[in-house]
Amino acid sequence: MSTITYPSMPPHLPPKPASRARDLCSANGTWFTHDPAIFRDAESGRYYLYSTGAFCQRSEDLIHWEYVGKVVERPPEESVQWTGSEDIWAPDIVKTGNEYRLYCSNSSWGVRQSCIFLAVSSSPEGPFIPRGCVLKTTDEMPVNAIDANIIEDADTHDMYMLYGSFWGGCHMIRLDRQTGLAAESGIGVCVARRPAYTDRSIEGPYMIYHRESGYYFLFVSYGSLKSDYNIRVGRSRSITGPFLDYHGRDLADIRDDDCSTGLMISCGYRWLDGIPYMAPGHNSVLQDSDGRMFLVSHIRQLNFYGTPEPSLLQIRQLYMTPDHWPIASSQPYAGESLQPLTAEDTAGYYERICLAPTVPQGIQHAHPCVLADNGRLEICSVTGTWRMADPHTVILQYGNTTERLTASPGWDHELDRPTLLLSGLTDQGICTWYKKRP
Repeated sequence: MSTITYPSMPPHLPPKPASRARDLCSANGTWFTHDPAIFRDAESGRYYLYSTGAFCQRSEDLIHWEYVGKVVERPPEESVQWTGSEDIWAPDIVKTGNEYRLYCSNSSWGVRQSCIFLAVSSSPEGPFIPRGCVLKTTDEMPVNAIDANIIEDADTHDMYMLYGSFWGGCHMIRLDRQTGLAAESGIGVCVARRPAYTDRSIEGPYMIYHRESGYYFLFVSYGSLKSDYNIRVGRSRSITGPFLDYHGRDLADIRDDDCSTGLMISCGYRWLDGIPYMAPGHNSVLQDSDGRMFLVSHIRQLNFYGTPEPSLLQIRQLYMTPDHWPIASSQPYAGESLQPLTAEDTAGYYERICLAPTVPQGIQHAHPCVLADNGRLEICSVTGTWRMADPHTVILQYGNTTERLTASPGWDHELDRPTLLLSGLTDQGICTWYKKRP
């Protein structure tokens, strides 16, 4: 049997604060981290998180987080006059030259009288001073100026801003690199939307360019912050799309009768033990300097009673499949790294969660799975075979389905112990999560 180095026990969260205490602060840890945007500062090597409320946190390792403070005091007067609100939502950051640019939403719940404004600083810790409005929308328009994300064209180096939610979906417009403000009039091009029967609930667009594959990956959140909130992804060779899912369907096509468009990489879930969770969403993605990638989102504890439930930060490592689809680790990040594993290491009893799209999107429950020493696979009454394809990859076969899984040591956050994790994708385009039982 090989020697496996497991991550150390991550810090425990402070007790869940009262849901009415909505301000992020040091005493609350990462509770109330909502709409998190991740950023690694190349100057200091530190990681920063910016979230609704214009709050900032910093970390050396993506595990231990320190509260910095509120980095934008108030939207610009032009924006406040337009929206009638001083709320600041969903900041996203980009560094251009020596300038840190924070794009913030100024709006109120349920309206399209909104504004995205730009604030700038010479430091990732602020203070960020408002420069001007990038985009304003009204209730008569088909789009909503919230949830900004900035992406650069890998070939032309043109800068674009993704934005939007509900109604007409998520769009993108071109920016002026010098000022950081809009370089074109209008609402731009639509890259993702949903049909009317789903309440058109889509928001939080976030795009990365993956240089190794040559794809732009567009992440969006479905589900209106309710219990069925979940994260989908599509990809394109062009920065403006179209963005296609695993089955070649366009994320901007509203013909989606079974709510299966977009590769779903995270949704509400319940392992056999511990706290169940719902509504992961409004994600950002970190492409770290060592080539690793991380999915950063907020999530909430399961609550079907309609009472307010505070959001919580969750970070999962992302792995890329051989055919270039991102899959999320089955457990939140605790400092683990890929290591060579043997079949003897991997065999055992597991819990398995299948991230299958449903209408509405349900909380996916764990079920038992056995990887037997003799290569036999059992998933409840389903039988098949399993094998190690290489020291990091497990192949499962049952019926006409094949699953390819990335195997890694990790931390079981429900049982508070080290374990082995498997995270994968079936050839039917369904993501799966596994964790090994004691």
